[in-house]
Amino acid sequence: MSTSAAPAPRPPVVSAGMVLVDHLTPPISHMPKPGELIAVDQLYLNIGGGAANTSMALGRLGVPVSVSARIGDDAFGRFIVESLESGGVGTGDIKVDPERETSQTLIVNVQGEDRRFIHTLGANRGYVPADMDDAIAVPPRVLHIGYFLIVPQLDGEGLALRLDRVQKAGGHTILDVVTPGPGDYVEPLRKVLPFTDVFVPNTDEAALILGETDPIRQARAFREMGARRVVVTMGDRGLVSISEENEVRLGSFPVTFVDGTGGGDAFNAGYIVGLLEGKSELDCLTLASAVGASCVREVGATPGVFRRHEADEFLARHSLPIERLA
Repeated sequence: MSTSAAPAPRPPVVSAGMVLVDHLTPPISHMPKPGELIAVDQLYLNIGGGAANTSMALGRLGVPVSVSARIGDDAFGRFIVESLESGGVGTGDIKVDPERETSQTLIVNVQGEDRRFIHTLGANRGYVPADMDDAIAVPPRVLHIGYFLIVPQLDGEGLALRLDRVQKAGGHTILDVVTPGPGDYVEPLRKVLPFTDVFVPNTDEAALILGETDPIRQARAFREMGARRVVVTMGDRGLVSISEENEVRLGSFPVTFVDGTGGGDAFNAGYIVGLLEGKSELDCLTLASAVGASCVREVGATPGVFRRHEADEFLARHSLPIERLA
């Protein structure tokens, strides 16, 4: 009698959406003038995009995760797969797009200034909601969407169906966005936020979406659209979080800032760990803030992210200011 091995269990987290390759500079003194060459000790090639960054951070935190995304049939696509696998991330749900190149971003860091980006969507142009169906055939405990609104064919109606499927199976959904300049973002969000447990825009993205600059009013507006929890992040100014149970403003942890790339994605990874462990909302926010802060200590979206024991040790030494909103 022959026997066959049981299929490997699905990871508890699926991260779906944008993946790409980041070409990064270390912080330079100024933008080069026409024809000027600025020499640096090192240039960096890393994977990036919300799905990849959050997954790599989860891998560093010891959480099994699989990525659903599209890459090109090229060296950069193979680099993404190899990098994810080296970080313990599952890649079986990544599709190769035969018609498009792998997405890339050039990130220029200038001392004392925000980052500058030059980007090509590449294979992300072809990613559609149905691409994640195999990954969520067995619904995960958490479905994370990395960079909704910038992926052209990741439409609100199709995404809402997948989020609803995971929620009905008892899983959590967490949604991150990127807003590529002014546009009509409200209608797609109205379709997906009723099926979103945690919505995590930064305050600049929220301002482009809503035309509102106050983070508290931003968070309340997204709650009214249906999100169960809304976390508006503000970099070193902390965050505002609003849900049915809590309305709070949290400060930020003291770390040495080097490069902000991936800080929000690492924050999401920390929050996902909190959800998996059944932590309270405030404890999810605190862990997420610590993991997000750890990311910005080094160039790139992954190298500085805490391992789990490092996050626990950091939290044992530091507390986060928490203010209840009126």
